[in-house]
Amino acid sequence: MTGPPRPPHEPFDVVTMGRVSVDVYPREIGVPLEDVETFGRYLGGSPTNVAVAAARHGRRTAVVTRTGDDPFGRFVRTALRRYGVDDRYVTAVPGLPTPLAFCEIFPPDDFPLYFYRYPKAPDLEIRAEELDLDALASARILWATVTGLSQEPSRTATLAALAAHPGRTVLDLDHRPMLWTSPADARHWTRRALEHVTVAVGNLEECEVATGERDPRAAAGALLDGFGLDLAIVKRGPAGVLAAAPGEIVECPPVEVEVVNGLGAGDAFGGAVCHGLLAGWDLDRVLAFAGAAGAIVASRLACADAMPDTAEVEKAMAGTAGGTA
Repeated sequence: MTGPPRPPHEPFDVVTMGRVSVDVYPREIGVPLEDVETFGRYLGGSPTNVAVAAARHGRRTAVVTRTGDDPFGRFVRTALRRYGVDDRYVTAVPGLPTPLAFCEIFPPDDFPLYFYRYPKAPDLEIRAEELDLDALASARILWATVTGLSQEPSRTATLAALAAHPGRTVLDLDHRPMLWTSPADARHWTRRALEHVTVAVGNLEECEVATGERDPRAAAGALLDGFGLDLAIVKRGPAGVLAAAPGEIVECPPVEVEVVNGLGAGDAFGGAVCHGLLAGWDLDRVLAFAGAAGAIVASRLACADAMPDTAEVEKAMAGTAGGTA
């Protein structure tokens, strides 16, 4: 993961770390995968999408990941540069194919996802000894995911990066059961990572894996009190979002849209949260902005391709009752 020397006065705003894929999504909505005839190809992978989302808001971003040494790997790097994401920490692993992800699209809330990460995803071959820890530590936000903890050597590398960062570190609780040997294993390593972060973001199921609590307020409280976090964000789908900081709880209602594909909404939300935190906004505004960003992407087909810029989000907020830009 080493790259060319970078002047110390140019820290990244956001560095994300972990999963990457090429998303192969059907252009035909409401059609089973076996009957789909036309597909679109897009950049994907949750932390990769978050980097793109933050870049769309003018943030200087980079992603630490690995691809195959193949045409899809070259596509990933080209796409990142096109979106304004620094790709210097993206390296190839000979012999392992770049992952593909297929989905089916049955709006408003059924989007089965099929990962092709065999025999092993190259993004799980991130190695601690190859990390540019100085660059990661200087980033204003370091964003990592639970998926990166599912196998070695990525697990050790993720924990090392989080431990080396002195500032705001975010753990996306992004739990994919098919990538773990057991829920107990996922909970163990998630809790290990939570010891090194200041912010956690996840949906109800992911928060339950981390804390054992299903109630949003109880889960947020367990993250704050049990791990000393500064901020816990619980995404509740159609019920909106709850966020808790010491002495503060904020609830934000959902933004109503006609859903096309909900898979990238959480990543748009994450990139917008990074932007709002870096801007120093209060928690109400961060959640309103992030919720609007997620809703915009849910109304579109792709993930990375669909990420809105700041002006689009502010326009959406202005059109929402009670929204402020």
